[in-house]
Amino acid sequence: MFLLRILAVLTVIAVAAGVVAYVFTRQARYLNFSWRVFRYSLMLALLIFALLVLERVAVIPL
Repeated sequence: MFLLRILAVLTVIAVAAGVVAYVFTRQARYLNFSWRVFRYSLMLALLIFALLVLERVAVIPL
């Protein structure tokens, strides 16, 4: 879980850096980079949350 928090912080930093670079340079590639990182990190987060919910809901007989 600690690793996921570090990954989330790094993702926020990467997205913010891309937006700041876009503001200063007005090159769309930085905004595209930020959008791509945000989109893939959101997909990964939803997948992890789905696995956590599945772990709680699934009844596994021993």
